[in-house]
Parts: sequence; C-alpha cells; structure tokens
Amino acid sequence: MISRSLAFIVLLYVLGYAAFAVLLPKKGDERQTDAIVVLTGGANRLERGLDLLEQKKAQRMLISGVDRNVRAVELAKYHGRNEALFKCCIDLGREAVDTRSNAEETARWVKRHKVRTVRLVTTDWHMPRAGFELARQVGGKIDVYPDAIESRPRFRQLFTEYNKYLLRRAAVIVGI
Repeated sequence: MISRSLAFIVLLYVLGYAAFAVLLPKKGDERQTDAIVVLTGGANRLERGLDLLEQKKAQRMLISGVDRNVRAVELAKYHGRNEALFKCCIDLGREAVDTRSNAEETARWVKRHKVRTVRLVTTDWHMPRAGFELARQVGGKIDVYPDAIESRPRFRQLFTEYNKYLLRRAAVIVGI
C-alpha cells in the first residue's frame, strides 16, 4: 500500500513536470491594458514591454526589480528609446529582489495608479510562478494577462523552476 502510494505521488510529480515543460505560456495577444508590468532578470523582457508601450497597448509601465543604481536615462539610452517615454510613462520599481517581492511591489503600484488590467511580461518558464504570486497579491481585484517571452530553457532550469513553483504553492497552502 505504501509503495503504491509513493509510486502514485512520483507519477503525479513527473506528469506535472512534463505538463509544466510542454505547456509553457506563450506571447500575449495584442489587447489593450491599463498597464504593463515587466519583471527584470531575463532577456528580451524589457524590450517587449517597451515595444508594447510604444505601440500604445497601455498607458503606463512598471519595471519591477530595477537596481538602485540604474537611472531611467541610462535605460533609455541602452535600449535605444526616447527618454521622454521613460519620463512620462515608465516607473522604475527598486524594492523587489525576487519573484515574491516583484508581486508585492507590483500590487502596491497597481493600487496607487488605480490599474484594473495588467499585462505581465516575463520569461515563459517564469510566468507560472510570477502569475501565481501576482494573483495572490492583487486578490482577483485586477485582470492579469500573461505575456511570456519565449525561451529555450534547459532541463535543469525548468526542473528548478518547477520545484520552486511547487514549493511556493505548498508554502501558501500551509501558511508560510
């Protein structure tokens, strides 16, 4: 009985990982939202957010997890964008250091700006955990639309992220 139960749990875990790896979120559609939130830390995330903002797919953007030493003018120059865009429409969030604090920072920003719809931009393998954390923080008060940056994650990266996702969900269930 114990070995069957253990085998069943292992099977669920392996099937969950397979689903996680195969069903990575895709690039979002071109719908209009009130705001865009870009989580730093991955290739092409900021470029996607800037492109969407320039296409007027949202009025405002938060870049969450920006290093305290980085200035908006430096980001504009580095990404070949107009500095005026950063002055008018982009906020730099400097408090976040991980996915959970990205969600906390974003929730405060969303509330302050009275945002009702958000396009969340992050890498495809990161989206399940980032979306989960943000949904927990905003409590269903806003609509979050995932906009994943396609990547080619290695087995180890996917495996690590899958376990982080499972552990975070388990921690929430037990109240940690």
